[in-house]
Amino acid sequence: MSDETTPICSAKGCRAPAVWVLAWNNPKLHTPERRKTWLACDDHREHLSRFLGVRDFLKDVVTLAEWESRPSGE
Repeated sequence: MSDETTPICSAKGCRAPAVWVLAWNNPKLHTPERRKTWLACDDHREHLSRFLGVRDFLKDVVTLAEWESRPSGE
């Protein structure tokens, strides 16, 4: 069950709670250390990872809990 504060999956039309963080970077637009993020549920993790991976944008995939526990600035 999700509410206004529950992070949700970034897949189009999906309203499932996010479990994964896909950290990515477009080297044509971002500095090497910059990380943008998409959130994914279990069902969409692989699809979103492939989409970013084909473009060589995907840098890291971690659980949402792990991402939130990282010190800021990482």
